[in-house]
Amino acid sequence: MSSEELKPGQKFPTPTPGVGDRVFYESLLKQRPDSVMAQEWCISYGVLSHKKSAKLYKIVTERKRQIRLNGGAMVASPKKKKAKLIKEEGAVPEIQSSGGDGVGVASL
Repeated sequence: MSSEELKPGQKFPTPTPGVGDRVFYESLLKQRPDSVMAQEWCISYGVLSHKKSAKLYKIVTERKRQIRLNGGAMVASPKKKKAKLIKEEGAVPEIQSSGGDGVGVASL
């Protein structure tokens, strides 16, 4: 494979359309265009068109540059806060028991 055939950022030969990895990463990129691993895989294997590959390659290289400048720390997008569970004082968890039909209980 000569460098004239390679797309921007391509490091490996392009797999055929039926290969499982290719199907997975292409569908992941369609469903989640912001997926870092899908972007990098599709760039490395040259599965995108030349135009899309060039555009995405700029995004990937800029992200890697930012990671290097930040000392290896990846800049994370703000996460949604989870609702806090408020415990009431004196609250007793509900425990239901039906009597003697538990594990390890034998009837004689």
